[in-house]
Amino acid sequence: QVQLVESGGGQVQPGRSLRLSCAASGTALDYYAMGWFRQAAGKERESIASISWSGISTWYADSVKGRFTISRDNAKNTVYLEMNSLKPEDTAVYYCASDRNVFKDYVVVPGTWGQGTQVTVSS
Repeated sequence: QVQLVESGGGQVQPGRSLRLSCAASGTALDYYAMGWFRQAAGKERESIASISWSGISTWYADSVKGRFTISRDNAKNTVYLEMNSLKPEDTAVYYCASDRNVFKDYVVVPGTWGQGTQVTVSS
């Protein structure tokens, strides 16, 4: 069973940048689409970014498009989320997930979740 561990979260001021990492163990991520999700206090978990199993295509929610970038490094078995121009509304627990099935262009049915990392954007 693959295990995912997020890191890189913390407290930052509005307008700053932060990079989150999602490291996998147990199984290589080479053939799986990967995604980032977030859940703000009192709200539903939402999908914000996905990257295809091949790393060729990406998808972003409108709320983060142009500010966030998802990438992957198969050699390190790690997925990243570069977050720029952070806003207070970006405050949430951020989770990474792998799709349940291989060879997908984006995460459709999450199969494995990380434990989450807190991102707080405030002045």
